[in-house]
Amino acid sequence: MATAVTANRAELIAIADSVAREKLIDKGIVIEAMEDAIQRAARARYGAENDIRAKLDPNTGDLRLWRVVEVVEAVDDYFKQVDVAQAQKLQKGAVVGDYIVDPLPPIEFGRIAAQAAKQVIFQKVRDAERERQYEEFKDRVGEIITGVVKRVEFGHVVVDLGRAEGVIRRDQQIPREAVRVGDRTRSLILNVRRENRGPQIFLSRAHPDFMKKLFAQEVPEIYDGIIEIKAAARDPGSRAKIGVISRDSSIDPVGACVGMKGSRVQAVVQEMQGEKIDIIPWSEDTATFVVNALQPANVSRVVIDEEEDRIEVVVPDDQLSLAIGRRGQNVRLASQLTAKAIDILTEADASEKRQKEFVERSAMFERELDVDETLAQLLVAEGFGELEEVAYVEVDELAAIEGFDEDLAAELQNRAQEALERREEANREARRALGVDDALAEMPYLTEAMLVTLGKAGIKTLDDLADLATDELVEKKRAEPRRRNDDAAKRSEPKGGILAEYGLSDEQGNEIIMAARAHWFDDEEADETPAEASTGEEAEA
Repeated sequence: MATAVTANRAELIAIADSVAREKLIDKGIVIEAMEDAIQRAARARYGAENDIRAKLDPNTGDLRLWRVVEVVEAVDDYFKQVDVAQAQKLQKGAVVGDYIVDPLPPIEFGRIAAQAAKQVIFQKVRDAERERQYEEFKDRVGEIITGVVKRVEFGHVVVDLGRAEGVIRRDQQIPREAVRVGDRTRSLILNVRRENRGPQIFLSRAHPDFMKKLFAQEVPEIYDGIIEIKAAARDPGSRAKIGVISRDSSIDPVGACVGMKGSRVQAVVQEMQGEKIDIIPWSEDTATFVVNALQPANVSRVVIDEEEDRIEVVVPDDQLSLAIGRRGQNVRLASQLTAKAIDILTEADASEKRQKEFVERSAMFERELDVDETLAQLLVAEGFGELEEVAYVEVDELAAIEGFDEDLAAELQNRAQEALERREEANREARRALGVDDALAEMPYLTEAMLVTLGKAGIKTLDDLADLATDELVEKKRAEPRRRNDDAAKRSEPKGGILAEYGLSDEQGNEIIMAARAHWFDDEEADETPAEASTGEEAEA
């Protein structure tokens, strides 16, 4: 009999060792799962109400089983409590408040109990394995990993990573790439998430970072930090652009990435299924970088609009199609690379646009300042485009214009300020006509013109304004690259917040909304005060 017991003990330890090695988890977790399974089986045998513990020695396989009971004066729960007299039989010197151990004889596992124990152990081991997988991969986001295609489900590719499985979703695959079961594939670990069915490892072959990591593997200078990829943009399976810079003036970043006879870049191209890659020298100067990013097109000049966060690029007429690229690919990638919206204009477009702006601004100055056409055109030619610029610029700057003197400059400033006042008054009347409350005019940063815009959008009271989120109020338009004369693009251009055109910051928008909500808190305090007063009166009574 003793031999049989020893064999069973040895078998338990051998099973624990085997499972721990196979699942790559700690042996202690398997032992703990076995103890849990034995405890459940014992509770089924002796009663689930009992507090039964099991301890399995990880070295010898010895199993101890006991029941824990509390010593009390009067027993309420006969399964977990004993009185002092009964406790003295189990442990001499036991007093009220002690917890004592009541040893139990070993149990025989029946078929059902053994099956239940097996399920408990499997579940514990599976949970431990999932946790191990998550811990192993959670800090590897952004790495390239190699795996074997295991299966393809609904267009998503499941990859065997050895100790886990990853999935390349359809939108993260390179279009038209043929994937077969058993193929070895490299991909970027995009995200690792805990989920009920286990850790989900999301992979990508379409992300720009995948291309960056491939270059780091092929170009030692990138791996060593001598060359840095500052920006990357991809149209997966078709074309890509990367902006590179060298921290060593003796090393050409573009040449190093291309390699001898293009060997380095070709290795990346082959991995990305023939995707053409433009390697561009990165520059801190936005205009220079935009010119580089639009290669192979030649650029005549660049105009940066800081307020709109857009860039106008003027190209020769014969370079327009090359700058835009097939289906807008070249300008789209350049826009992603520079993180700026890019408008492509031909020389004729730019000339027409400048002429139109010149005429409109001259007419505005003629009308608002009551000056002749020559003087209005002179102001525009000197770079003045808005009434505010004339009204608040230094008098000396106006007087410095050829043909102007201090008296004329002062007079123009007075007229500009009066014109702004007239405009403000007109906006105030328009705002009141729309039914916008005067209380909104007391909000910080809001001008009468802004209040008119709010009124047209249906925002007429403090509560209307307070109900808005910051992005609904001031979010800028999401800039998209387009040709200036593309009417379809203009019609489909996404809208931003209600006051997007006025250039307010998120901080200013948040301050406006919080100021509009202030009366809510005042109302709450007013509601609480009478209640407190009545309570005090009742106490006195």
